[in-house]
Amino acid sequence: MTHLWPWLALLGLGALHGVNPGMGWLFALCLGLQERRRAAVLAALPPIALGHALSVGLVVFIVAVLSATLEPQLLKYASASVLIGYGAFRAVRARHPRWVGMRVGFRDLIMWSFLMASAHGAGLMLLPVFLAASSADAQGPAHHHASAGAHAGHLPTLGGPLILTAAVIVHTLAHLVVAGLVALLFYEKLGLTILKRAWFNIDFAWALALAVTGVILLFL
Repeated sequence: MTHLWPWLALLGLGALHGVNPGMGWLFALCLGLQERRRAAVLAALPPIALGHALSVGLVVFIVAVLSATLEPQLLKYASASVLIGYGAFRAVRARHPRWVGMRVGFRDLIMWSFLMASAHGAGLMLLPVFLAASSADAQGPAHHHASAGAHAGHLPTLGGPLILTAAVIVHTLAHLVVAGLVALLFYEKLGLTILKRAWFNIDFAWALALAVTGVILLFL
């Protein structure tokens, strides 16, 4: 993660997640419309962002551990297979957790957001960024030992705890800002009318994006 492009990619993916109504802003909007207060929209966003961060962070942690032990080709193909397979599953069966009602607290929103981000495979979308960044770092002259380890059959670690935590924070901040802007835009100007037919289309596009990301990963 020594180059600029992985951080820009994390920001871009965070913005993409923020635009997706299934990852928080639609729920925050509904809470605001229910209570007829803009403050309710804004209050829902931080716990939603935290739940999103926990889901993404869990995937990043798992991949960081695996990257130190698995062969690079195996990890790449496994990650690509998960992305393609999960994207196909989401395209066929795009259901969402419905256990929580509209009367929710801070912890409820965190859990809801964690489940939704996990159900949408949010953390999986970040895998190509981390894998490509670790490979790019291994090829640099300042990472001779890491490169030697990669040639020996193992990927270099994706980064220390501080780097990985910073990556999740950067991604989550982009998600929070974009989700907040979209939620406020709909609350102040657009309402829910435009979303009556848009939900399925957006959800299908997200499933397609997962599968395409997996295909791209195969050629990295």
